Amino acid sequence: MRYYISDLHFYHENLNYQMDHRGFLNAAEMNAHMIRQWNSRIRDKDEVVVLGDMSLGTGEETNGILRQLRGRICLIEGNHDSYLTDRQFDRSRLEWVKPYAELRDNKRKVILSHYPMICYNGQYRKDEVGRPRTYMLYGHVHDTFDEALVNRYQDETRRAKRPDCHGGPPLSVPCQMINCFCMFSDYIPLTLDEWIDVDKKRRSGRTDHISFRTE
Repeated sequence: MRYYISDLHFYHENLNYQMDHRGFLNAAEMNAHMIRQWNSRIRDKDEVVVLGDMSLGTGEETNGILRQLRGRICLIEGNHDSYLTDRQFDRSRLEWVKPYAELRDNKRKVILSHYPMICYNGQYRKDEVGRPRTYMLYGHVHDTFDEALVNRYQDETRRAKRPDCHGGPPLSVPCQMINCFCMFSDYIPLTLDEWIDVDKKRRSGRTDHISFRTE
């Protein structure tokens, strides 16, 4: 099974009282909670794609975190993943590290980038019944003003109509950009279908109905 999550920021003490206001007493308490949440869902054979900003710790500190996390971990490199250049960091714990990737997930294309991409590969594609064939998963912006701007862009794009290159009636644009910010899932990695559901409910304000299966 494949799961996704972004911007965990292990060891980033300031996020408890700035920007995210995560509310933990310190980085150690935050780290322990995120490890528990991750392992409540992930099994050893599962694949987890982290969409950047895994850790602000040193190479050795990040090694210690990764040793405690279950699953096969893949990383889309974020702007805060400086431990990757630390000579003490053990890259063998990661399946791969890339700045950008395109994967297949249950017959759908998934575009993976730390940064939101408003013009992503396959953004117009739909299946035979009009469902999106491509989803753009990102991180970086947390739940900030920048995320609000991305949401406004998506709302406007979904209302727009583009010309049909074959001369037919104007077509709608699916525009499926999903922020996999860890706080939106209570620090639990989710499947693509779960992120689609979380995104839909979050946009409609129905966050009280969001729940996840854990062991």
